[in-house]
Amino acid sequence: MESRGMKKWRPFATMPEQYIGLQEMINKQAEVAQPVLTEEQMEQINFILIEALHTNKQVYLTYYKRGQCITETGFIEFVDSLGNLFIFIDNVFELKNKMRLSELIDVQFV
Repeated sequence: MESRGMKKWRPFATMPEQYIGLQEMINKQAEVAQPVLTEEQMEQINFILIEALHTNKQVYLTYYKRGQCITETGFIEFVDSLGNLFIFIDNVFELKNKMRLSELIDVQFV
């Protein structure tokens, strides 16, 4: 009796794979394209980053990662405009995040 019960559920063994595929499709639909910034917007972001770096003011940082726009609050520790990178210390975990300037969408003072 026990073994027949086991066989009964066999056809459903592939369900987790189908579910994962479905989740990926749903996640892809939730993805947004990276907003394209104008030269002016990029200059503004750069200006705020450098000011935040020198004044140690807190900023809201919005960046693009894996199809999503994420906003965090924290401090700028390092900016390398030519190397397209900056270092950001988030408020929550106080971790150093090395990021590309090209991933940034918006920066504002808190």
